[in-house]
Amino acid sequence: MSLRISAIILLAGLTLTGCASKPLQTFTKDSTPLMLVPAIQHEDQDQRGRFREIFCEILETRKSEIKHYRPCEEALVQVGPWPAGTGEPVDLGPAKRRLKVLFVPGVGWGCFSTWLSPEEAIPKHLQLFDYEMVTVDVNGLSGSEYNAAKIRNTIMEMPLPDSGPELVLVGYSKGAVDTLTALVDYPEIHDRVAAVISVAGAVGGSPLANDAGEEHLNLLQRFPGVTCKQQAGSALQDLRPGTRMAWLANNPLPDTIPFYSVITFPDPANISSAMRGSYRKLSRVDARNDGQLIYYDQFVPGSTLLAYLNADHWAVAPISRNLGAAGDLLLDKTDYPRGALLEALLRYVEEELDSRGSAQAERTGVASRYGHPAD
Repeated sequence: MSLRISAIILLAGLTLTGCASKPLQTFTKDSTPLMLVPAIQHEDQDQRGRFREIFCEILETRKSEIKHYRPCEEALVQVGPWPAGTGEPVDLGPAKRRLKVLFVPGVGWGCFSTWLSPEEAIPKHLQLFDYEMVTVDVNGLSGSEYNAAKIRNTIMEMPLPDSGPELVLVGYSKGAVDTLTALVDYPEIHDRVAAVISVAGAVGGSPLANDAGEEHLNLLQRFPGVTCKQQAGSALQDLRPGTRMAWLANNPLPDTIPFYSVITFPDPANISSAMRGSYRKLSRVDARNDGQLIYYDQFVPGSTLLAYLNADHWAVAPISRNLGAAGDLLLDKTDYPRGALLEALLRYVEEELDSRGSAQAERTGVASRYGHPAD
């Protein structure tokens, strides 16, 4: 078995092992008060209709060019009624804003990035339309506070464009947790960030993390050729639901930055072989999961919902799929059009920023006409 395939098994199994009879959510009185409520509190918060228009237009216009193309009705999942779109045309030309994706990966990324290399087709696809993509070198085994500092330093080292913030933070899996932590801990980065997108984000944690111990992280560190060591805190501890809920209760997110959530909600038949064990295990809590996360634990509080994707947790990870026959067997449901997805996300954000700018200009003009400053 190659080191690449062994790495896949270790990563996929990071939170799978443990006593099968142990409850994933154990009884405890040491808990933040919780309740399940609808994530969407007003219509403007659900923008699946407009995002669907953009994503579907990209898929159908370029289906002969898109890697891992699949029809729109297979790429997205209808959860409840579809909200209406705007009906406005979709501009697929060069970007109006030179938005730059700062991608924040999840657990184990830095450890195995030499084998599970980033998929080069994605940044190349974005460059065709004058977008950019940069990956933050976070530590795949460390806690969110440690990685938040790395995100902060990466952002502060980038020049601030004269036209204003053009940086779109995209947090995948635990990367979303690290991103939210950076925004709370380092307010000096706020005016450099145009938007934040959580893609399959471990926002509320995963019950699977309750069933795993630190020895699993230690096992990853001892794997031959691993290039990362746990520095400060624990990735596993930060993925536990109790930790995440307590953090969310005590750390309000900045209200000056728009947040968006993209949620993986696959049909059970679309779970890769490498994740079927964790899918079944997590189904003891809720069968509506992507093999690592329950769908409602991926929503950033107060964010705008953009999509439910018919994809498991690894299908949206921008890693190379050239892993040979064994990789094809383990990751057999991961042929998702990730480049088209990121392009659609940036085009949606671009529309939103233009709309917000126009609204602000209109308010300023009205205030000027009446002789008082705008709010």
